[in-house]
Amino acid sequence: MKPLENVKIIDLSRILSGPYCTMTLADLGAEVIKVEAPSGDDTRKWGPPFVNGESAYFLSVNRNKKSIVLNLKTGEGKEILLKLVKDADVVVENFRPGTLDRLGIGFETLKSVNPGIILASISGYGQTGPYSQKPGYDVIAQGFGGLTSVTGELGKPPVKAGFSVADIGTGMWAVIGIQAALLARSRTGEGQWIDVSLVDTMISWHTYLAGNYFASGKNPEPQGGAHPNIVPYQLFESADGYFNIAVGNENLWARFCTVIDMAELKDHPDYATNSDRVINREKLVPLLQDVFHTKTTKEWVAELEAASIPCGPVLKFSEIFEDPHVLAREQVVEVQHPTAGKVKMTGIPVKLSGTPGEIKSAPPILGQDTREILSSLAGLTDTQIDALERGGVVMAGSVAEIDIV
Repeated sequence: MKPLENVKIIDLSRILSGPYCTMTLADLGAEVIKVEAPSGDDTRKWGPPFVNGESAYFLSVNRNKKSIVLNLKTGEGKEILLKLVKDADVVVENFRPGTLDRLGIGFETLKSVNPGIILASISGYGQTGPYSQKPGYDVIAQGFGGLTSVTGELGKPPVKAGFSVADIGTGMWAVIGIQAALLARSRTGEGQWIDVSLVDTMISWHTYLAGNYFASGKNPEPQGGAHPNIVPYQLFESADGYFNIAVGNENLWARFCTVIDMAELKDHPDYATNSDRVINREKLVPLLQDVFHTKTTKEWVAELEAASIPCGPVLKFSEIFEDPHVLAREQVVEVQHPTAGKVKMTGIPVKLSGTPGEIKSAPPILGQDTREILSSLAGLTDTQIDALERGGVVMAGSVAEIDIV
Protein backbone atom coordinates (compact mmCIF):
# COMPACT_ATOMS: atom_id res chain seq x y z
CA MET A 1 0.00 0.00 0.00
CA LYS A 2 0.94 3.59 -0.52
CA PRO A 3 1.01 5.67 2.69
CA LEU A 4 -2.07 7.72 1.72
CA GLU A 5 -3.88 5.02 -0.21
CA ASN A 6 -7.68 5.23 0.18
CA VAL A 7 -7.47 8.92 1.10
CA LYS A 8 -9.68 10.89 -1.29
CA ILE A 9 -8.97 14.57 -1.89
CA ILE A 10 -11.13 17.12 -3.70
CA ASP A 11 -8.75 19.73 -5.06
CA LEU A 12 -10.35 23.12 -5.76
CA SER A 13 -6.98 24.88 -5.89
CA ARG A 14 -5.11 26.36 -8.81
CA ILE A 15 -1.81 27.95 -9.80
CA LEU A 16 0.99 26.75 -7.42
CA SER A 17 0.59 26.48 -3.64
CA GLY A 18 -2.51 24.26 -3.67
CA PRO A 19 -1.52 22.15 -6.68
CA TYR A 20 1.94 21.54 -5.16
CA CYS A 21 0.25 20.39 -1.95
CA THR A 22 -2.15 18.03 -3.71
CA MET A 23 0.53 16.68 -6.07
CA THR A 24 2.63 15.77 -3.02
CA LEU A 25 -0.34 13.97 -1.47
CA ALA A 26 -1.07 12.23 -4.77
CA ASP A 27 2.56 11.09 -5.06
CA LEU A 28 2.09 9.47 -1.64
CA GLY A 29 -0.95 7.53 -2.81
CA ALA A 30 -3.97 9.79 -2.27
CA GLU A 31 -6.67 9.93 -4.92
CA VAL A 32 -6.82 13.57 -6.02
CA ILE A 33 -9.75 14.87 -8.04
CA LYS A 34 -8.82 18.27 -9.47
CA VAL A 35 -11.99 20.34 -9.86
CA GLU A 36 -11.50 23.03 -12.49
CA ALA A 37 -13.66 25.84 -13.79
CA PRO A 38 -14.60 25.63 -17.48
CA SER A 39 -11.68 27.96 -18.22
CA GLY A 40 -9.30 25.58 -16.45
CA ASP A 41 -6.48 26.20 -14.00
CA ASP A 42 -4.92 29.58 -14.88
CA THR A 43 -1.51 28.00 -15.36
CA ARG A 44 -2.73 25.89 -18.30
CA LYS A 45 -2.23 29.10 -20.30
CA TRP A 46 0.99 30.32 -18.63
CA GLY A 47 3.91 30.29 -21.02
CA PRO A 48 5.90 29.90 -23.10
CA PRO A 49 7.35 27.38 -22.87
CA PHE A 50 4.64 24.97 -23.99
CA VAL A 51 5.12 21.30 -24.84
CA ASN A 52 2.85 20.49 -27.78
CA GLY A 53 0.36 23.02 -26.44
CA GLU A 54 0.64 22.01 -22.78
CA SER A 55 2.05 24.57 -20.33
CA ALA A 56 5.35 23.47 -18.80
CA TYR A 57 4.30 25.32 -15.62
CA PHE A 58 1.03 23.36 -15.31
CA LEU A 59 2.75 20.06 -16.06
CA SER A 60 5.24 20.61 -13.25
CA VAL A 61 2.71 20.44 -10.37
CA ASN A 62 -0.31 18.42 -11.52
CA ARG A 63 0.74 14.81 -12.06
CA ASN A 64 -1.12 11.86 -10.49
CA LYS A 65 -4.46 13.73 -10.55
CA LYS A 66 -7.82 13.37 -12.25
CA SER A 67 -9.48 16.43 -13.78
CA ILE A 68 -13.19 17.21 -13.67
CA VAL A 69 -14.72 20.45 -14.94
CA LEU A 70 -17.51 21.84 -12.77
CA ASN A 71 -19.13 25.26 -12.94
CA LEU A 72 -19.46 26.01 -9.22
CA LYS A 73 -21.45 29.14 -9.96
CA THR A 74 -24.41 26.95 -10.87
CA GLY A 75 -26.68 25.12 -8.42
CA GLU A 76 -26.13 21.84 -10.25
CA GLY A 77 -22.36 22.27 -10.08
CA LYS A 78 -22.43 22.85 -6.33
CA GLU A 79 -24.75 19.88 -5.87
CA ILE A 80 -22.31 17.63 -7.72
CA LEU A 81 -19.41 18.94 -5.66
CA LEU A 82 -21.23 18.14 -2.42
CA LYS A 83 -21.87 14.62 -3.70
CA LEU A 84 -18.14 14.22 -4.21
CA VAL A 85 -17.39 15.70 -0.77
CA LYS A 86 -19.72 13.22 0.90
CA ASP A 87 -17.25 10.42 0.23
CA ALA A 88 -14.07 12.48 0.46
CA ASP A 89 -11.52 12.94 3.24
CA VAL A 90 -10.04 16.32 2.37
CA VAL A 91 -10.92 19.44 0.40
CA VAL A 92 -8.06 21.78 -0.59
CA GLU A 93 -8.68 25.34 -1.79
CA ASN A 94 -6.72 28.56 -2.26
CA PHE A 95 -9.40 31.13 -3.06
CA ARG A 96 -9.49 34.47 -1.29
CA PRO A 97 -10.97 34.00 2.24
CA GLY A 98 -14.76 34.03 2.17
CA THR A 99 -15.10 32.83 -1.42
CA LEU A 100 -16.32 29.34 -0.50
CA ASP A 101 -18.96 30.81 1.81
CA ARG A 102 -20.15 33.14 -0.94
CA LEU A 103 -20.44 30.16 -3.26
CA GLY A 104 -22.45 28.29 -0.62
CA ILE A 105 -19.84 25.59 -0.09
CA GLY A 106 -17.99 26.87 3.00
CA PHE A 107 -16.68 24.71 5.82
CA GLU A 108 -19.99 24.52 7.71
CA THR A 109 -21.78 23.37 4.55
CA LEU A 110 -19.09 20.80 3.79
CA LYS A 111 -19.22 19.57 7.38
CA SER A 112 -23.00 19.19 7.24
CA VAL A 113 -22.55 16.83 4.30
CA ASN A 114 -19.53 15.03 5.76
CA PRO A 115 -18.78 15.56 9.49
CA GLY A 116 -15.31 14.08 9.09
CA ILE A 117 -14.25 16.36 6.23
CA ILE A 118 -10.94 18.19 6.49
CA LEU A 119 -10.80 21.54 4.69
CA ALA A 120 -7.34 22.95 3.97
CA SER A 121 -7.45 26.65 3.04
CA ILE A 122 -4.38 28.33 1.61
CA SER A 123 -4.34 32.13 1.34
CA GLY A 124 -2.03 35.11 1.22
CA TYR A 125 -2.56 36.47 4.74
CA GLY A 126 -4.76 33.85 6.46
CA GLN A 127 -8.46 33.44 7.16
CA THR A 128 -8.42 35.96 10.02
CA GLY A 129 -6.82 39.31 10.76
CA PRO A 130 -7.17 42.80 9.27
CA TYR A 131 -5.40 41.84 6.01
CA SER A 132 -7.27 38.61 5.35
CA GLN A 133 -9.05 40.01 2.30
CA LYS A 134 -5.89 41.19 0.56
CA PRO A 135 -4.94 39.10 -2.48
CA GLY A 136 -2.01 36.79 -1.90
CA TYR A 137 0.78 36.29 -4.39
CA ASP A 138 4.22 34.81 -3.80
CA VAL A 139 6.24 37.92 -4.59
CA ILE A 140 4.04 40.04 -2.31
CA ALA A 141 4.35 37.55 0.54
CA GLN A 142 8.14 37.41 0.15
CA GLY A 143 8.24 41.19 0.53
CA PHE A 144 5.68 41.57 3.33
CA GLY A 145 7.04 38.54 5.18
CA GLY A 146 10.59 39.89 5.24
CA LEU A 147 12.40 37.47 2.93
CA THR A 148 13.06 40.10 0.27
CA SER A 149 14.65 42.46 2.81
CA VAL A 150 17.33 39.91 3.70
CA THR A 151 17.96 38.58 0.18
CA GLY A 152 20.55 40.10 -2.15
CA GLU A 153 23.75 42.05 -1.60
CA LEU A 154 24.35 44.59 1.15
CA GLY A 155 23.78 48.13 -0.14
CA LYS A 156 21.90 46.96 -3.23
CA PRO A 157 18.13 46.77 -3.89
CA PRO A 158 16.18 43.91 -2.26
CA VAL A 159 15.83 40.72 -4.29
CA LYS A 160 13.13 38.05 -4.25
CA ALA A 161 14.12 34.39 -4.03
CA GLY A 162 14.80 32.67 -7.34
CA PHE A 163 11.67 30.52 -7.16
CA SER A 164 8.29 30.76 -5.46
CA VAL A 165 9.31 29.78 -1.94
CA ALA A 166 6.24 31.34 -0.28
CA ASP A 167 3.84 29.39 -2.50
CA ILE A 168 5.71 26.10 -2.33
CA GLY A 169 6.47 26.39 1.38
CA THR A 170 2.83 27.07 2.19
CA GLY A 171 1.83 24.08 0.09
CA MET A 172 4.18 22.00 2.24
CA TRP A 173 2.65 23.38 5.46
CA ALA A 174 -0.75 22.40 4.06
CA VAL A 175 0.52 18.84 3.49
CA ILE A 176 1.75 18.69 7.09
CA GLY A 177 -1.54 20.10 8.38
CA ILE A 178 -3.58 17.62 6.35
CA GLN A 179 -1.56 14.66 7.59
CA ALA A 180 -1.88 15.88 11.19
CA ALA A 181 -5.63 16.37 10.75
CA LEU A 182 -6.02 12.89 9.28
CA LEU A 183 -4.18 11.44 12.27
CA ALA A 184 -6.33 13.45 14.68
CA ARG A 185 -9.50 12.30 12.90
CA SER A 186 -8.43 8.68 13.23
CA ARG A 187 -8.55 9.25 17.01
CA THR A 188 -11.58 11.52 17.33
CA GLY A 189 -13.64 10.95 14.20
CA GLU A 190 -13.84 14.71 13.72
CA GLY A 191 -12.69 16.73 10.75
CA GLN A 192 -11.36 20.28 11.01
CA TRP A 193 -10.42 23.42 9.10
CA ILE A 194 -6.74 24.03 8.33
CA ASP A 195 -5.67 27.65 7.81
CA VAL A 196 -2.21 28.28 6.29
CA SER A 197 -0.93 31.44 4.64
CA LEU A 198 1.98 32.60 2.52
CA VAL A 199 2.89 35.39 4.95
CA ASP A 200 2.84 33.06 7.98
CA THR A 201 5.14 30.71 6.06
CA MET A 202 7.66 33.45 5.39
CA ILE A 203 7.62 34.61 9.01
CA SER A 204 7.91 31.09 10.45
CA TRP A 205 10.95 30.38 8.29
CA HIS A 206 12.99 33.30 9.62
CA THR A 207 14.01 31.16 12.64
CA TYR A 208 17.51 32.37 13.59
CA LEU A 209 17.07 35.69 11.76
CA ALA A 210 14.02 36.40 13.91
CA GLY A 211 15.92 35.15 16.96
CA ASN A 212 18.79 37.50 16.15
CA TYR A 213 16.36 40.41 15.84
CA PHE A 214 14.56 39.58 19.09
CA ALA A 215 17.92 39.36 20.88
CA SER A 216 19.53 42.47 19.42
CA GLY A 217 16.71 44.73 18.23
CA LYS A 218 18.61 45.19 14.96
CA ASN A 219 17.07 44.56 11.57
CA PRO A 220 18.96 41.80 9.74
CA GLU A 221 20.60 42.90 6.51
CA PRO A 222 21.12 41.00 3.28
CA GLN A 223 24.34 38.99 3.31
CA GLY A 224 24.55 38.00 -0.33
CA GLY A 225 25.91 34.47 -0.28
CA ALA A 226 27.00 34.70 3.36
CA HIS A 227 25.56 33.76 6.77
CA PRO A 228 24.97 36.29 9.57
CA ASN A 229 26.20 33.99 12.36
CA ILE A 230 28.95 31.85 10.79
CA VAL A 231 32.15 32.78 8.91
CA PRO A 232 33.23 31.52 6.43
CA TYR A 233 29.89 30.07 5.40
CA GLN A 234 29.14 31.49 1.99
CA LEU A 235 29.59 31.75 -1.74
CA PHE A 236 33.01 32.42 -3.22
CA GLU A 237 34.17 33.05 -6.76
CA SER A 238 36.79 30.71 -8.22
CA ALA A 239 38.89 31.12 -11.35
CA ASP A 240 36.03 29.86 -13.50
CA GLY A 241 32.79 29.98 -11.49
CA TYR A 242 31.36 29.86 -7.99
CA PHE A 243 31.20 27.45 -5.06
CA ASN A 244 29.98 27.40 -1.45
CA ILE A 245 31.83 26.46 1.71
CA ALA A 246 30.46 25.88 5.22
CA VAL A 247 33.08 26.10 7.98
CA GLY A 248 30.78 25.53 10.92
CA ASN A 249 33.20 24.80 13.78
CA GLU A 250 36.80 25.27 14.88
CA ASN A 251 37.95 21.79 13.81
CA LEU A 252 36.78 22.56 10.30
CA TRP A 253 38.47 25.97 10.49
CA ALA A 254 41.82 24.39 11.36
CA ARG A 255 41.64 21.96 8.42
CA PHE A 256 40.36 24.68 6.15
CA CYS A 257 43.36 26.92 6.86
CA THR A 258 45.70 24.03 5.99
CA VAL A 259 43.93 23.26 2.69
CA ILE A 260 44.10 26.87 1.49
CA ASP A 261 47.75 27.08 2.61
CA MET A 262 47.11 29.87 5.12
CA ALA A 263 47.94 28.12 8.39
CA GLU A 264 48.76 31.48 9.96
CA LEU A 265 45.06 32.30 10.07
CA LYS A 266 44.21 29.34 12.30
CA ASP A 267 45.26 30.93 15.62
CA HIS A 268 45.26 34.55 14.52
CA PRO A 269 43.55 36.61 17.26
CA ASP A 270 41.15 38.12 14.72
CA TYR A 271 40.05 34.76 13.31
CA ALA A 272 40.70 31.99 15.88
CA THR A 273 37.04 31.54 16.86
CA ASN A 274 33.82 31.84 14.92
CA SER A 275 32.86 34.90 17.00
CA ASP A 276 36.15 36.51 16.02
CA ARG A 277 35.55 35.72 12.38
CA VAL A 278 32.00 37.10 12.44
CA ILE A 279 33.24 40.35 13.99
CA ASN A 280 36.09 40.61 11.49
CA ARG A 281 34.39 39.20 8.39
CA GLU A 282 35.09 42.37 6.39
CA LYS A 283 38.84 41.72 6.71
CA LEU A 284 38.76 37.93 6.40
CA VAL A 285 36.47 37.41 3.42
CA PRO A 286 38.57 39.48 0.96
CA LEU A 287 41.67 37.51 2.01
CA LEU A 288 39.91 34.25 1.28
CA GLN A 289 38.45 35.52 -1.97
CA ASP A 290 41.92 36.37 -3.29
CA VAL A 291 43.01 32.81 -2.57
CA PHE A 292 40.00 31.23 -4.23
CA HIS A 293 40.61 33.15 -7.46
CA THR A 294 43.74 31.06 -7.99
CA LYS A 295 42.02 27.76 -8.86
CA THR A 296 38.91 26.47 -10.58
CA THR A 297 35.73 25.45 -8.81
CA LYS A 298 36.41 21.79 -9.59
CA GLU A 299 39.90 22.01 -8.10
CA TRP A 300 38.80 23.75 -4.90
CA VAL A 301 35.85 21.41 -4.35
CA ALA A 302 38.10 18.38 -4.79
CA GLU A 303 40.70 19.67 -2.31
CA LEU A 304 38.15 20.77 0.29
CA GLU A 305 36.16 17.55 0.04
CA ALA A 306 39.36 15.52 0.48
CA ALA A 307 39.75 17.26 3.86
CA SER A 308 36.06 16.62 4.71
CA ILE A 309 35.21 20.31 4.61
CA PRO A 310 31.58 20.90 3.53
CA CYS A 311 31.53 22.56 0.11
CA GLY A 312 29.85 22.33 -3.24
CA PRO A 313 29.68 23.93 -6.67
CA VAL A 314 26.96 26.31 -7.82
CA LEU A 315 25.30 24.36 -10.63
CA LYS A 316 23.15 25.45 -13.53
CA PHE A 317 20.01 23.43 -14.30
CA SER A 318 21.76 21.84 -17.28
CA GLU A 319 24.31 20.47 -14.81
CA ILE A 320 21.88 19.58 -12.00
CA PHE A 321 19.65 17.39 -14.14
CA GLU A 322 22.58 15.46 -15.63
CA ASP A 323 24.36 14.91 -12.32
CA PRO A 324 24.82 11.21 -11.47
CA HIS A 325 23.75 11.68 -7.84
CA VAL A 326 20.56 13.51 -8.83
CA LEU A 327 19.77 10.76 -11.34
CA ALA A 328 20.54 8.02 -8.81
CA ARG A 329 18.09 9.66 -6.39
CA GLU A 330 15.42 9.51 -9.13
CA GLN A 331 14.96 13.26 -9.02
CA VAL A 332 14.42 13.36 -12.79
CA VAL A 333 11.48 11.29 -14.01
CA GLU A 334 9.70 10.94 -17.32
CA VAL A 335 5.98 10.43 -17.90
CA GLN A 336 3.91 9.93 -21.03
CA HIS A 337 1.35 12.70 -21.54
CA PRO A 338 -1.59 12.21 -23.97
CA THR A 339 -0.79 15.35 -25.99
CA ALA A 340 2.65 16.57 -24.86
CA GLY A 341 4.30 13.17 -25.31
CA LYS A 342 7.23 12.27 -23.05
CA VAL A 343 7.60 14.92 -20.36
CA LYS A 344 10.43 15.21 -17.85
CA MET A 345 9.73 16.47 -14.33
CA THR A 346 11.29 16.44 -10.89
CA GLY A 347 10.89 13.31 -8.77
CA ILE A 348 9.42 12.54 -5.35
CA PRO A 349 11.62 14.02 -2.59
CA VAL A 350 10.26 11.88 0.28
CA LYS A 351 11.77 8.38 0.25
CA LEU A 352 9.82 5.83 2.34
CA SER A 353 11.36 2.38 2.74
CA GLY A 354 8.15 0.42 3.27
CA THR A 355 5.46 2.40 1.45
CA PRO A 356 7.18 4.52 -1.19
CA GLY A 357 5.34 7.06 -3.27
CA GLU A 358 4.75 6.58 -6.97
CA ILE A 359 4.26 8.65 -10.10
CA LYS A 360 1.43 6.83 -11.83
CA SER A 361 0.01 9.31 -14.32
CA ALA A 362 0.83 12.49 -16.21
CA PRO A 363 -0.98 15.75 -15.48
CA PRO A 364 -4.51 15.51 -16.92
CA ILE A 365 -5.90 17.47 -19.81
CA LEU A 366 -8.81 19.75 -18.87
CA GLY A 367 -11.86 17.71 -17.92
CA GLN A 368 -10.15 14.44 -18.84
CA ASP A 369 -11.93 12.45 -16.11
CA THR A 370 -15.22 14.35 -15.84
CA ARG A 371 -17.38 11.61 -17.28
CA GLU A 372 -15.74 8.82 -15.27
CA ILE A 373 -16.01 10.73 -11.98
CA LEU A 374 -19.61 11.78 -12.51
CA SER A 375 -20.55 8.23 -13.36
CA SER A 376 -18.58 6.31 -10.71
CA LEU A 377 -18.58 8.77 -7.81
CA ALA A 378 -21.67 10.93 -8.34
CA GLY A 379 -23.84 8.13 -9.73
CA LEU A 380 -24.95 10.00 -12.85
CA THR A 381 -25.99 8.36 -16.10
CA ASP A 382 -24.60 9.23 -19.52
CA THR A 383 -27.88 10.95 -20.34
CA GLN A 384 -27.66 13.11 -17.22
CA ILE A 385 -24.02 13.95 -17.92
CA ASP A 386 -24.84 14.93 -21.51
CA ALA A 387 -27.60 17.24 -20.25
CA LEU A 388 -25.25 18.86 -17.71
CA GLU A 389 -22.64 19.39 -20.40
CA ARG A 390 -25.16 21.04 -22.72
CA GLY A 391 -26.17 23.31 -19.83
CA GLY A 392 -22.58 24.44 -19.18
CA VAL A 393 -22.46 22.82 -15.73
CA VAL A 394 -19.72 20.31 -16.60
CA MET A 395 -17.28 19.74 -19.41
CA ALA A 396 -15.96 16.35 -20.43
CA GLY A 397 -12.59 16.74 -22.09
CA SER A 398 -10.93 14.39 -24.51
CA VAL A 399 -7.53 14.36 -26.15
CA ALA A 400 -9.11 15.02 -29.52
CA GLU A 401 -10.68 18.25 -28.28
CA ILE A 402 -7.45 19.85 -27.08
CA ASP A 403 -6.16 22.70 -29.25
CA ILE A 404 -2.42 22.62 -29.87
CA VAL A 405 -1.00 26.15 -29.58
